[in-house]
Amino acid sequence: MSVDTETCKHQIVYFGVTNINIDERTIGSVDTWRCAICKKKFCEEKQLGIESISDYVGMPKIEADEKWAILVRKLFKGKERWNLVRLKKDGTIKVENPDDKVVELPVKDYKVDNPEYASFLIDDHVNKAIEI
Repeated sequence: MSVDTETCKHQIVYFGVTNINIDERTIGSVDTWRCAICKKKFCEEKQLGIESISDYVGMPKIEADEKWAILVRKLFKGKERWNLVRLKKDGTIKVENPDDKVVELPVKDYKVDNPEYASFLIDDHVNKAIEI
């Protein structure tokens, strides 16, 4: 029996964490939460040293055809190098880089297809570390 996630009265429980490391030093993490009823996942980015309050209240929304992922910008350093994104199976994603340039990146099978970027699905890395 499947539960319709649009009408689910989510019962959110903590599911795990994904650490983001550079040279085995953690620079941030993504907390993953999951509904105990419908199993839908919710993620929240935590960048070390950034204490700003997010622009939304509650768990961030994700569409049924999207997956949470870490986007790595290979040409940037430190905190500007990564962030949490939502990826569709195929298509494009628009991202704003730290230099205020908006770029459109192709996505194939939930992976960013551009040599200057890398992506890692959260589903594959819960309770693990991603070395960037």
